[in-house]
Amino acid sequence: MELYVTEISKYVIASLLFLYTVMAFLAFKYRSREARTNIYATQIVLMFLIQLACFVQIIARTGKVLYLFFFAFQIVVFSAVLMLFYFIYPDGNRLIINNCCLLLMIGVIILTRLSYDKAVKQFVIVAVSFLIGFFIPEMIFRFNFLKRFTWIYAGVGIAAIGVVLILGATINGSKLNYAIAGVSFQPSEFVKVLFLFFLSGAFYKAKGFVDLMIASAVAALHVIILVLSKDLGSALIFFMLYLALIYISTENVGFFILGLGFATLASAISYKLFSHIQVRVHAWMDPFSDITGTGYQLSQSLFGISSGGLFGLGLYGGSPKSIPFVETDFIFSAIAEEMGILFSVLMILVCLSTFLLIMQEGYYIHDKFYRMIICGIGISFIFQTFLTIGGGAKFIPLTGVTLPLISYGGSSVLVTIVMIMIVEGICMIGSDERYEEYLEERRRYERKRNRYERYEDEEY
Repeated sequence: MELYVTEISKYVIASLLFLYTVMAFLAFKYRSREARTNIYATQIVLMFLIQLACFVQIIARTGKVLYLFFFAFQIVVFSAVLMLFYFIYPDGNRLIINNCCLLLMIGVIILTRLSYDKAVKQFVIVAVSFLIGFFIPEMIFRFNFLKRFTWIYAGVGIAAIGVVLILGATINGSKLNYAIAGVSFQPSEFVKVLFLFFLSGAFYKAKGFVDLMIASAVAALHVIILVLSKDLGSALIFFMLYLALIYISTENVGFFILGLGFATLASAISYKLFSHIQVRVHAWMDPFSDITGTGYQLSQSLFGISSGGLFGLGLYGGSPKSIPFVETDFIFSAIAEEMGILFSVLMILVCLSTFLLIMQEGYYIHDKFYRMIICGIGISFIFQTFLTIGGGAKFIPLTGVTLPLISYGGSSVLVTIVMIMIVEGICMIGSDERYEEYLEERRRYERKRNRYERYEDEEY
């Protein structure tokens, strides 16, 4: 019976995610919320059916009723999040929040299989993050003075990552975390938001080349501190954000090309200076030459991805725990092994649709400050996704960053949800702009009609 349930549910889960992904891209056909209403409803039904099918498979494999209660709590929390969001923020982008909840569900499901304790912790962090995040769209919409604190954002951000450089604990050759009162967190995740607000404010106010160079120097200081902390994944994300925003601000391809040149030079210097980067590059080039040593992580990751096949081995059917740090850096490999290549590709497409939705909102908004913030969030999300999946699949060397909304990690999940809620606040600003345009168009029409009526009266 257990075998039948597992085999059938594999195909059901993949089929449901396929339908969800089709809905995610079909939404681009429609611009108005009214036209997308059926898509919203269909997505919600599909995501909960995916969650149900996964937990049926988990319970069939483990026989633990405890997981049933955990599933019920998730249904309650995610249903509350979706209903409250739709009720409180009707002008927000519901497709983005749907995708966000789906990816969080996938993360909790695979973490339940890997470590029940970590799954519970992650779920609690998700619930608390949404509790905090529900205030953010209203703050973004109401508090226009957030544009004024450009250099405060920079100062706080540099101080936060500077403390980690000096006092942070070294883990696997990098200084990533800092503990306060026994609670460990990763400041670079929080500073990513401050860095976005700093760059957007600085480029928004820049009046010439000198202002751009001052902002660039401060941005470079952020990246240098992260490189010295050997947090190279975060350093890459920060640098990519800088390149993207300076291009969006100036529309000057020369700045972008110059930045890529500096990135190439900095990468070569970092490779020469840091031995652990050399180890990662060598492992990436040929992980099987030292399969029991430096290439062990990547080799196990590749074995996991290749052994899953199209529909996977089923939850609890593989051996993803053989991969070190599978809950964080290599969670994509665990998903590919047990839920299949098809499921993994569809999940990537959901991430891609989220990125495109965010960038679409950035295209329509007129306020340059908020346009840079929302585009920066989209680029941060998709680039971090690329680094994690690319590293685990041997497309690029490992960078040690988490898969947004899916990997285990309190700081990462909290900050990503906060960034999604910032996007929703900016979507509300965009809706307000479009409403003002509509009113202005009506006023112009009324003025033209009044002039025409006066002319008709005079002629008469």
